[in-house]
Amino acid sequence: MATVENRQVVLERYIEGEPKVTDMAMKIGKMKLKAPKGSGAFLVKNLYLSCDPYMRGRMRDFHGSYIPPFVPSQPIEGFGVGKVLDSDNPDFKPGDFISGITGWEEYSLIHSTSHPQKGEYVFVSAASGAVGQLVGQLAKLHGCYVVGSAGSRQKLKSLYRYFPEGIDIYFDNVGGEILDSALLNMRIHGRIAVCGMVSLHSFSDPKGIHNLYCVVPKRIKIQGFLQSDYLDKFPEFLEHVTKNFKEGKIVYIEDMNDGLESGPAAFVGLFSGQNIGKQVICVARD
Repeated sequence: MATVENRQVVLERYIEGEPKVTDMAMKIGKMKLKAPKGSGAFLVKNLYLSCDPYMRGRMRDFHGSYIPPFVPSQPIEGFGVGKVLDSDNPDFKPGDFISGITGWEEYSLIHSTSHPQKGEYVFVSAASGAVGQLVGQLAKLHGCYVVGSAGSRQKLKSLYRYFPEGIDIYFDNVGGEILDSALLNMRIHGRIAVCGMVSLHSFSDPKGIHNLYCVVPKRIKIQGFLQSDYLDKFPEFLEHVTKNFKEGKIVYIEDMNDGLESGPAAFVGLFSGQNIGKQVICVARD
């Protein structure tokens, strides 16, 4: 049974405020290239790793969230794509490509809201990011009028110009000042789907909301959600997106970073807007 070096990105310490590259470190571990018999596990060679803002919350020593914090000196975890090398699980066989939660390492042992209507006005914040770019295109496929913001203050002042009749749906990835401006521009019975609030992740200096009173006279519905709330709809979503992607109706931009060692800087860059599109780390191409 071969044993190989396994490079890992580990959490050095819990963070306060913004994450820094020095909060993470490269570590060399060992991995047996065999899934233990009777474990039901499968061994994966990680190919691509996803950088996502929610991961910052897991870098804090806070246990009141829907997902537990990372463990210092242990590999960071996130979504990824990998190739099965060995398996003790009947659902997976060597050569299979899989996606799901995995470690930021070369090899991992894996143990086994708003519905847009045609003609509505949709505003998407962080529209050049991983989620925003897809939300905007899907809304357009539903026949909506869509405007996306990529984060400048000037764009906040442009909302009325782009939405003179108001906003029906705001898909919020940012919170803060952009949410505040959107509230002023919402139509009666408007809906706000809250996917994230990346501008508020700097817990040392959070920005408050001043226009929340708009919720009452405009009868605005605000709904937060997690991806895991809708796992039952994932097959339908995947079929819909794959079909439109193959037909060229959806275009997706990735910001690719080569090498596991690029992970810390790529992740930290999320919070200063350095990425264009989905931030991805390429650990290996095959």
